[in-house]
Amino acid sequence: MSERSLSAINMKTRRIRKVKHIGQFLLNLPILLIILVPLIYTLSISLVNSDQVYKTLLLPHSIQFGNYVNAFTNPTYSFPIYIRNSFIVSLSVMLCQMVTASMAAFSFVFLEFKGKKLLFLIVLATMMVPGEATIIANYLTVSHLGWTDSLHVLIIPYMTSAMGIFLLRQSYMTFPKELKEASTIDGCGNWRFLIQIAVPLSRPALGALGAYVFLNTWNQYMWPLLTTNSDTYRTVQVGISMLYDIDAQSMGLMMAGVIIVIVPSLSIFVFMNKQLINGLMAGSVKG
Repeated sequence: MSERSLSAINMKTRRIRKVKHIGQFLLNLPILLIILVPLIYTLSISLVNSDQVYKTLLLPHSIQFGNYVNAFTNPTYSFPIYIRNSFIVSLSVMLCQMVTASMAAFSFVFLEFKGKKLLFLIVLATMMVPGEATIIANYLTVSHLGWTDSLHVLIIPYMTSAMGIFLLRQSYMTFPKELKEASTIDGCGNWRFLIQIAVPLSRPALGALGAYVFLNTWNQYMWPLLTTNSDTYRTVQVGISMLYDIDAQSMGLMMAGVIIVIVPSLSIFVFMNKQLINGLMAGSVKG
């Protein structure tokens, strides 16, 4: 085959790929608009004065940051306290689940004990139970213990999860068995193997778990609403409703609070998108 023929084939292939990319973009454009238009409208409302709230269609006529300043400086709303509480609770739950799920997954993969498969099935079965079915029982328990209206009532019930155990178990199962056997021969104990070998090798899965748990905890609404009564311990999702009132000024203020709240979620999605995909795919081939 001549060079001219090869060049023509390569050009045709590039054209086909370009047409495919344009077609994929056009197919995804309606979905992109459905997602972005509400966000743009929310941002627009948060950047206008109260007299322009109901006059703004999509883009603001003039940009004002008074709603954001008011959200952080007005002592009536305690919005900085809500954000602080959400960060404390989300980071604490994230770290606790990464630790407990790592240890539980290690025991299910590398340790041998009676009833291991049955116990793992029971752990998986808890994923089928909706949270609404247990929320009343959990509330009665923490209320009896005197934990209500505190930060630890938002942390302790979520220190571990079946989803995290399952995700890390699947990741650990991709490790060759010879790795654990060789480490045992070299005198490496279980704790040392977990900390120095298993955890570093499962960083994609741990990163995905951490991001998933942080977002889930950050976006929690029902449990913090049920168990906290004072502004000292409320989280940001509950605090947003405190910014709303019937007048237009509160509408812009609440929209500013919504934009502030979704910044961590969007940041994690933008900067950890690839790690989330790789971590959730870890263990999908073997196990």
